[in-house]
Amino acid sequence: MKRKFILMLTIATLALTVTACSNKNTSTTDNSQASTVIENTDSEEIGPIDATITLGNTIIVDGVGATVDNNKVTITSAGTYSINGTLQDGQIIVDSSDIENVYLVLNNVNLTCTNSAPIYVKSAKNTIIVLPTGTENTITDGESYVYEDTATDEPNAAIFSKDDLTIKGEGSLTVNANYNNGITSKDDLKITGGNISVTSADDGLMGKDSITIKGGDITLNSQGDGLKSTNIEDTTKGYILIEAGTLNVTSGCDGIQAESNVTINDGDITITSGGGSANASAKTNNDMMNPWEQFGGQNTTSTDTDTSTSTKAIKATTNITINGGNINIDSSDDSLHTNDSIVINVGTINMSSGDDGIHADTTLDINGGDINISKSYEGIESTTININDGNIHLVASDDGINAAGGNDTATTMDKFSASTGTLNINGGYLYVDASGDGLDANGSIEMTGGTVIVNGPENNGNGSLDYDGTFNISGGTLIAAGSSGMAQSPSSTSTQAAINIFTNGSANTLVSIQDESGNDITTFAPSKSFSSLIISTPNLKTDGTYKVYTGGSYSLDSTDGLYSGGTYSNGSELTSFTLSNTIMSVTSSGATEGGNSGMGGMNGGMQGGGGRGQKPTMPNSNNPTMPGAPVDGNLGATQTTP
Repeated sequence: MKRKFILMLTIATLALTVTACSNKNTSTTDNSQASTVIENTDSEEIGPIDATITLGNTIIVDGVGATVDNNKVTITSAGTYSINGTLQDGQIIVDSSDIENVYLVLNNVNLTCTNSAPIYVKSAKNTIIVLPTGTENTITDGESYVYEDTATDEPNAAIFSKDDLTIKGEGSLTVNANYNNGITSKDDLKITGGNISVTSADDGLMGKDSITIKGGDITLNSQGDGLKSTNIEDTTKGYILIEAGTLNVTSGCDGIQAESNVTINDGDITITSGGGSANASAKTNNDMMNPWEQFGGQNTTSTDTDTSTSTKAIKATTNITINGGNINIDSSDDSLHTNDSIVINVGTINMSSGDDGIHADTTLDINGGDINISKSYEGIESTTININDGNIHLVASDDGINAAGGNDTATTMDKFSASTGTLNINGGYLYVDASGDGLDANGSIEMTGGTVIVNGPENNGNGSLDYDGTFNISGGTLIAAGSSGMAQSPSSTSTQAAINIFTNGSANTLVSIQDESGNDITTFAPSKSFSSLIISTPNLKTDGTYKVYTGGSYSLDSTDGLYSGGTYSNGSELTSFTLSNTIMSVTSSGATEGGNSGMGGMNGGMQGGGGRGQKPTMPNSNNPTMPGAPVDGNLGATQTTP
């Protein structure tokens, strides 16, 4: 309270002084503007104005701590500087050796420098740019810079600081960076407020040691990266932290790129990188071309055709952690990508990706949040994937979930031979629409809880489930529809029962399982044509007797094809059976032990640590079903709702 009183007294004294000066020099800013600056900033931090700088054909400095040489203003002392006016070709330089902060209060500044950084902080403990409420400020540079010699390449941004830089306030700042970056700090860059718009020839915001966003409304349109932190020497630096505010990024390269960690705690974030998912690179993945060749010994490559430019939305070398926020992404490459791990705890994330929706080289933990991947090549990929909670919907043109090792440039067979990928599903809700494998693990799958719905492939070269070790299910609800050529069911070591119904059904055909008392166990309508439907639920009991019906109608609407709470009727009975084993195959003839067919039937050999076995006979166009797949006649019934 004592400090605040002293500051208020000082401000009042300053106002009188400025009034007195204005009587002698009509070019000096009047006291009303000085008062406005103080009222709209934190007086506890900023204190009284040391000098008022008026830009124009003649630059006027009223106060101490700043000098003028031609069209350059140099601030040599710590303090607070109120700047206003228009300068067509000039520069503000901060070069202070003091141990206190320099505050640049921009009061409707329009500053252009044609051959260097309009605002250049050579030296300062900290520089704080303040944007008072109601002000509009514009900083513009030229398309080329003139340096003292060829060994010098700094400054290289329209606003450039060699030391810590903070931007705060509630006014607006427009940065037109025609040469290179928009705003750069060689140390820490922090934004706590302001309506900030940056258009840049390269990166929008760059903080070598870190970037922290705590507020503000920020729009970046950059030909390079949107936000970038580059320190690779110190593992505690090179991070990006977003805690609040609105961030809208359109970038030619990565939207957000950090050499260590990206942490998002809150905020509204929209990113379009590399032209968006419509501008995705063409894939040459053999999983999508001829899957049978992979098991014949060929070592083929799965890469993008153009890897010269990284166009991911959010990329970190180490970790990405999301603790909240509303995030919307349209990315040419991966939407979320890290060379190490990703943790999603809370938040709403909507993604459309030209490659992976979420990719972590080592570990991905999903503990909550609403995640919607509307478009992707592979939806979610990591060596170890742990889904503990959350609400996930994804669409993939190849695998929906892929627990596989290696990075994006690894060959397909290298990934297979080197990976012990693991998928653990312990809770949450997961909906997968995949044209390739639905759930794919180069190692094993464990499911203890949650709800998983898979609408998998219609081609026989993939399966709704694909694992090389074991798939043990002990809890939760699993429904996986797809083709039968590569069909695999959960492993016989599972403690919760599962059935694999082999029958041809068209899209939206209802399949209902009822117990001997007529109670509805599961009713589901796959969104695609199918010949294998895997169902595991706690309601399926060993030694229970069940009937399978197809077609018919349900009294209530479904959620993702799964019906509950109503009444099923008017279906045709496909078969009845007794569940005598934990895992069984069901056809119109009844049920038999086990649940695999075609290539999926070789799973036992793979579980024992062996290879893929002999390459099977290639199916022909007249009979696309893999040998050994028990498939009934076509079911033409479609869903009807009374």
